[in-house]
Amino acid sequence: MAFMKMTSPHATRAGDTGDVMKQVILACVPGLIALSYFFGPGSLINVILASATAIACEAGVLKLRNRPIDFFLKDYSAVVTGVLLGLALPPYCPWWVVVVGTACAIILAKHLYGGMGYNPFNPAMVGYVILLISFPVEMTQWAVPRTMLAEGQDLLGPLSALQQIFLGGAIDAYTGATPLDVFKHNDSQLVQHLYASEPIFSTARWAGAGWEWVNLGFLLGGAYLLYRKIFTWHTPVSMLVTLFLLSVVFYDGGSSHSGGSPLLHLLSGATMLGAFFIATDPVSSAVSTKGRLFYGAGIGILVYVIRVWGNYPDAVAFAVLLMNFAAPFIDYYTLPRTYGHDKARRATEKED
Repeated sequence: MAFMKMTSPHATRAGDTGDVMKQVILACVPGLIALSYFFGPGSLINVILASATAIACEAGVLKLRNRPIDFFLKDYSAVVTGVLLGLALPPYCPWWVVVVGTACAIILAKHLYGGMGYNPFNPAMVGYVILLISFPVEMTQWAVPRTMLAEGQDLLGPLSALQQIFLGGAIDAYTGATPLDVFKHNDSQLVQHLYASEPIFSTARWAGAGWEWVNLGFLLGGAYLLYRKIFTWHTPVSMLVTLFLLSVVFYDGGSSHSGGSPLLHLLSGATMLGAFFIATDPVSSAVSTKGRLFYGAGIGILVYVIRVWGNYPDAVAFAVLLMNFAAPFIDYYTLPRTYGHDKARRATEKED
């Protein structure tokens, strides 16, 4: 049995891994409700399909590894991976996209490294990036919010959504660019003119029709997790503050070359989902308190840099994976003060 090295004294909380994972799933509900209201039932179908696939892949790999299936399934880590990936995917992407991405997340990103507690990268984000690179067309067909539908047109119902996901068909009238995508491809209009001419902004309050409420939903869920002390505030707050400060510095008053307002970056894309549900993964993130601050700030910097000067409008997945890679390095140089000592031990200093 492997044990994690920790500094004393130890802080404990009631419940096991399964209890924590169930709290995370519960906290995703406000964001999922907002997604379903503004974009239709596609995200809910994605979550169900991804969760079922995750459980099947988890059970299959555990069987091959001669591990107790019931014991490991009860930690709900596979379900959380499926839920997070399902939330991140476009609502009406083909069923096989969901299955392939989830299988890659569980098999390649999790069990290839030894299973729960050993994966260096966030499994859901590994699955997402594999899909984004492999199937860019399917991954960029995001549904338009209900506020942008033509008069007399309504969101797809459950049966129509299932037909679209499993059988395919023409869905051009229900898909469009995201706020971040629209903003990124603007190279001629002032921000105020862009906001007035593009329905995705003109039908919204702050950042993008539908998206702002989805992000507020995940913010509400993240606040609940903080209240329940599922994780500390250091990573999400550091990420959001860094992203906010960079967007303030490079906003430049709203020219055609502006990097976007703080509200656009905070309330569009997967910002809040990434800050509270992805970046806070205890396995693949930094461990020390000071390290979490650097870790979150690094994600915020990378999100902004890739969004504004890179090729991907959202960038949360790439930012998280890059900082997953840097997390051991961050922990190495941000060792906490050992209980009973006056100052923190340097990484290059030998322990007595």
